[in-house]
Amino acid sequence: MFRTYFFLLVILVPAAEIGILLWSGKTIGVLPTVFFILLTGVLGTYLAKSQGLKVIRQAQQQMAYGQMPGEAILDGISVLVGGTLLLAPGFVTDLAGLFLLIPTTRKFFKRQLAASLRKWMNKGTIRIIR
Repeated sequence: MFRTYFFLLVILVPAAEIGILLWSGKTIGVLPTVFFILLTGVLGTYLAKSQGLKVIRQAQQQMAYGQMPGEAILDGISVLVGGTLLLAPGFVTDLAGLFLLIPTTRKFFKRQLAASLRKWMNKGTIRIIR
């Protein structure tokens, strides 16, 4: 089932990106489209760095108090994926990356990620080695 969704994602996302980029280039022009793609790349780099440093400080603070940094780890995964998506050229990936980098919208994705990880651990498909 996962392979089917992954296959569809690999096919549909680039097709949507190409279609939207072509439409954008025709609507607002080639140079504004290229400028907007470069701008989102620079913005993504800045947001990923600032949010990443914030997550690292949060994890260090939680570990200093003897707590497991579970929330910080989920935040870190979200920031890593969001930053990567913002660096990829295209509007669909930029929008998804932006949603993963903004703390208020990241909460939804963190809940989904935590539920998936919990499900995988309960099924035994993820093993935690101590």
